Formats: sequence, C-alpha cells, structure tokens
Amino acid sequence: MNILILGSGGREHAFAWKLAQSQLCDRLYIAPGNAGTASVGTNIPISYNDFEAVAETIIKNDIELVIVGPEEPLVNGIVDYIESRSDLSKIKIIGPNKAGAQLEGSKDYSKNFMQKHGIPTASSRTFTIEDLAIGLEYLETLPLPIVLKADGLAAGKGVIIAEKHKDAEQAFTEMLVDGKFGSAGSKVVVEQFLKGIELSVFVLCDGENYKILPEAKDYKRIGENDTGLNTGGMGAVSPVIFADANFLRKVEEKVVKPTLRGLKSEGIKYVGFIFIGLMNIKGEPFVIEYNVRMGDPETEVVLPRIQSDFAMLMAATAKGNLNDFDLKISPQVAVTTVLVAGGYPGEYEKGKVISGSDKTEDVHVYHAGTTFNGNAETVTNGGRVMALTGVANSLENAVRKSQRAAQVIQYDGKYFRHDIGMDLIRYND
Repeated sequence: MNILILGSGGREHAFAWKLAQSQLCDRLYIAPGNAGTASVGTNIPISYNDFEAVAETIIKNDIELVIVGPEEPLVNGIVDYIESRSDLSKIKIIGPNKAGAQLEGSKDYSKNFMQKHGIPTASSRTFTIEDLAIGLEYLETLPLPIVLKADGLAAGKGVIIAEKHKDAEQAFTEMLVDGKFGSAGSKVVVEQFLKGIELSVFVLCDGENYKILPEAKDYKRIGENDTGLNTGGMGAVSPVIFADANFLRKVEEKVVKPTLRGLKSEGIKYVGFIFIGLMNIKGEPFVIEYNVRMGDPETEVVLPRIQSDFAMLMAATAKGNLNDFDLKISPQVAVTTVLVAGGYPGEYEKGKVISGSDKTEDVHVYHAGTTFNGNAETVTNGGRVMALTGVANSLENAVRKSQRAAQVIQYDGKYFRHDIGMDLIRYND
C-alpha cells in the first residue's frame, strides 16, 4: 500500500517512522515533510493546503491511503475535495470532512455541540463585535480568572487566560475590534475557568466504531514550572498517573460515547482522530476543547506505546473495520522533550545548523521544524525544532533518557524545559 502523509512537523515524522516499520507500507510519501521524514520516506515539496497539488501527487504516485496530519486542511475541506473527484473515488482518507472538522474549526460550534449532547464542559457565552458593549458588561460579572478563546483557528495562540478584569476587557477588545487574530477572532467565546489537572485523550474512529489510544499530558508554557507564554507544546508524557482506569471509564461513558453519538445524530460520518482536551476535576472529566487530529508533541509519546502494526491500524480505520482490530498498548512510559529555537514562541531565526542527533542513545528523535541547507546539512526551520522521546519501565528513567538527548543535540539558540514529567514524579510521591 502506498501512503501519503500531509504535514511537516514532529507528529508527521512520528507517523512516518511508525508506518515505515510495517510490511503493509510499500512506498511512503510526506508532503511537505522535513529533514527527519526524508530518512523514512520521500518528501514531496507541496503545500498541504494546495488541494490540486495534493490530488496530482495522489494520482502520480498511486497513493491508496492519505493521512492528514494538521487541522488546517481538514477545516478547509480537503476530505470533501478528494471525495468530490471521481478520479480519486477509491482513495481512503484518515481525517474528518469539513462538517466534522468544525469541532476544532469553531470553538462556538464545539461548545454548542457539547451543550446539546450533554457533554460536561465549562459554561460559556459567545460574542461578536455587534455585542461588544454587552460582552464587556458580562466580563465584569465573571469570577477570575477568565478564559477568552478566538472562535477559529489561530495557530494555537487564540486562547487567553486573564487574571484581571481589565486584562480580559483589553483582550476581548483586541480580538473583536483590533482583529488581533484576524477572522479567527471575529467571534469570541468567553468561558468559565476550570481548575484541575489537564490531560488529553485520543480516540480513533472509523465512522461507526472507535478505539481509545493512550492518553497523554503535554506542557504548553515556555518556562519551567508552567510559566511564561503558551506554545505549541514543550513536552509530553504518556501514560498519565492521575488518569486511572476509573477516570478513563468516566471519559469513555461521559465524553467519548456521547461525542460519537452526537456526530452521528448530526449526520456526520467521522473517520479519523479526535483529540479530547480534558480537565480532571476531583476525578470528574470536563472537556476543554476538541481537536480533529492527533496532538503534537503528544503523538511523539502515544505512537511509541502502540505495539500493533500502525499501517494495519490505519487501514482498518479507513475500511471501517476497527472493531476487528486488536490494539496492543505497551505499559511502558514515554516522555518527550521538545527543543525549540531561541526566541520562540516570539520571533526566532531559522537556518541554524543542527549537530549531535547521531550521538543520541536509546531515544526516538523526531524532527519538527527542520530542513536541509545548500550544503545538505540539517538546519532549524521552525519554532519547535525536535522532539526527543525516551521510553522506559519507569517515569524517572524515561525522563532521564529524553533529557540526556536534549543535552546532546546542539544548535545556536537551543532551548528546552528541564522539568518535563517532574510534576508527575512528585505526584507519585
């Protein structure tokens, strides 16, 4: 089977690494890919938002299965586009159509969906610029802190947690009046702040059946001890100690099953991943958000724990045979530390030569923001550069492996957090 992965990050390198291990995978293509994916497949230098170029790539390379990594092409309707073309009618795609992708594409839609289908979540209200005065008055009535979310896709930067009412009012005005997040902020969801422990649960759906994949916890803030600006993710751990079997049963009964029933009742045949961002509040799950793809860097700790053939898992999903698939999960612990460019998540430079990745030991090195320069050297090409995953029988050893690799790899301006997983070690104590 010839497989095409759309995307260029650590998530896509992890997909490619796992798929390349399967005898079911004949030829593997990644568009556009990165310096890491080039070692396990063939990179195709096209944009995943150029649907015609994607279609041409599918035809030219006899692709049978497409796995869509990032959310943007899904929200833009790439699945609908491929399904609309008669010459691509036999192509199988892992990813929801445009209607299903609204779970991530619109915060307002997803909040209404949760409320309609009885899925536990924070109370909220949505405002547009026409409601500016009403919204500002409403903010004054809320207890602190206050959560404000841009309705649309904002590259992971559209959520603001305001500790003061004046900060909430300023952020609210910047989104609606000043267009801080462009069209993504034309609606603003104002939400009750939930206090608990955050984690993510991943569900794979084939349109009828589902499998729950390993859960994970990620670390979003740039600074140690969860301080500073939000990022796309500075590290992740799987499994999660505070998500015991009882809690995960509640997630399945109170969140996963009602979500899938809700999609079906709205006429949406959902094929692909659902990433459920959760808050564990005194043992009860509350949904923070849905994403319609795997997380990054969570994929880099989830995939090493999947012992089953990943290409066979993807094929079973595409064909609607998930119920017959025997999903095997390793009991080991996976920890990933993300290396980022100096200045990230603000302005940063690209093109810094990377060395030392060949000197790492007993760790999975997943490339994210990397490419090759004119001298065929691997260089930085994004804010998040690499994800380094250690797998071990204990959390402490997995942390040690991941952190040791983070010390070995070098490039100008390298930064990483030294405390990934440390809170869970303390939690264990």
